Order: sequence, then C-alpha cells, then structure tokens
Amino acid sequence: MVGPGQTTDILITGDKPPARYYMAARAYQSAQGVPFDNTTTTAILEYKSAPCPAKGVSVRPAMPFLPAFNDTATVTAFSDAFRSPRKVGSIPTEIDEDLFFTVGLGLFNCPPNFGPRRCQGPNGTRFTASTSNVSFVLPSTFSILQAYKQGIPGVYTTNFPATPPVKFDYTGNVSRLLWQPIPGTEAYKMKYGSRVQLVLQGTNIVTPENHPIHIHGYDFYVLATGFGNFDPKRDSAKFNLVDPPMRNTIGVPVNGWAVIRFVADNPGAWIMHCHLDVHLTWGLAMVFLVEDGVGELQSIEPPPADLPPC
Repeated sequence: MVGPGQTTDILITGDKPPARYYMAARAYQSAQGVPFDNTTTTAILEYKSAPCPAKGVSVRPAMPFLPAFNDTATVTAFSDAFRSPRKVGSIPTEIDEDLFFTVGLGLFNCPPNFGPRRCQGPNGTRFTASTSNVSFVLPSTFSILQAYKQGIPGVYTTNFPATPPVKFDYTGNVSRLLWQPIPGTEAYKMKYGSRVQLVLQGTNIVTPENHPIHIHGYDFYVLATGFGNFDPKRDSAKFNLVDPPMRNTIGVPVNGWAVIRFVADNPGAWIMHCHLDVHLTWGLAMVFLVEDGVGELQSIEPPPADLPPC
C-alpha cells in the first residue's frame, strides 16, 4: 500500500529462477460512490539471464491475486505492520505543541456568477475541503514565505486553530450546519525546536475517505492510527514509542485518525496538505510557520542577490 506522493523503500530479493515476473497494482478507493480509474497497472520484472521464449510460442502470464479496491482491512494491516528497523531514540516525549486537526471534505454555496459546470456538488453546491474547518486559499500576489520574511501584510494570518473551533462527532452523522468551511490563508506559528504532536482526525462530512497527508520540509514518526474519533485517554495507550516508522506522508484512515510527532527544527513556511491533488485544489491544506532559531545554522538563509524576480 503506497499512498499518492508517499515514498516507501522496497527490498527485492532476487532468489527465483531466472525468468520474467509480473508486477501488478490496483487503486485503493475508500470514498463511497465516487467514480475513479480502477485500472490494474502491470509491469515486468525481468532477470538479465532469463531465457528468451521459443519462437512462435506465446505464454499467457499469470495475473497475481489482488485485494478488492475498497479492502480497507488489508490496507490497514499492511500499513500498521511498518516499524523502524531498530529502536528509535529521537522521538519527542515532552510535547510543546499538542495539536488536533480535522481533515475532510465540505461544500460551498455556488457563487451567483458561476455556471452549473463549476458547481457540481449536491444541490448545485461546490465541492471543497478543509483542515479544522478552514479551506486553504493560495495567495495570489506574494508567497507566504516572502510575506513572512519581509513583513508584507495582508497575505496570510497566523490564527490557524490548534484544535477545532467546534467539537462534534467527527466520524458520526455530522450536522449539515458544519458542512461549509471558512475560506482563508491561515498559518500556525511555532518556535524553532518545538516538539510537536499532531492528531489528524478524519471526518464524515460529504463522504469519509483515506487522506494521504504530507508535510513539506519534514519527516515524522507515526505513533498510531485507528478508526472512529480519537480518544486521548484510551488511544494514547496504543502509541508506539519504541520503533515507530518514519514517513513523509501518512494515510489518515477512512473515518479514522493518525498521530504523528516531529521536532520543528527546519525554519520557514511549510505547507501541510492532502496528496490527493483535487483535495489540495479544494483547500485541504494549511501552513506551519517555524521561526528562526539562534545563529546561521538555525535560520533561513537570505535570498541570493541574483534571485530572479517573479
């Protein structure tokens, strides 16, 4: 199981008789009733010393058995089996930033100047997505990093909430009053070296789905994942603080949650977003602003003098 934009090292042991072997992959789709490309992708792993097939002989390759496209149980079993190869000593244990973000879809009312082709959601609405009820809007004039370093006002705000502004049954029957997020370019500001725990909670708004969440500029340790609403008293006991895997993208389970930890020791403006491209364009993103630390090695270098202007 590899999520969109997720990287995984794979070790292949070449201990089979020299031949040509089929490799196959198919899509995993967790959202219900959403059309998608269910094509099975195939490739051939060929040994250099594999004998050429006899002239005129056609051999039909054996297609491997693949799980169903919506087999969440198999996806979960595979993903939960990952461990670091040895005990990890750099997992933050004392936490400075204890964050809880919701991730999921939503709906916007159709603007009066938009035609029906631009509003294909239920009852003429527009599909959107959000993090903690904020649908991210990319700035149109200056980048967030440039605005941050040069003190340019009006590009972003730093009031992204550490916890959802409204608490509800995230994976239950969500009231329609909570389906419309607030558009904005909001960032969360942290001091250099902050030890961060982030709970990513999926929601049941519009449709539940596995969301591959990626943070630019950071790898992180995955302590635990689960289904339903995250319960800190109950689910903290599941945390793997011995040999958790380090990843750069985590698939937040459909109608479930994931807990990650990292140290904010890479200063700058770093976007966190869903790696399903359409969800990013719909606004499932936010930005971490990590302040400079002390000295050159803990600070962003200034732009070079010959940096071309946009």
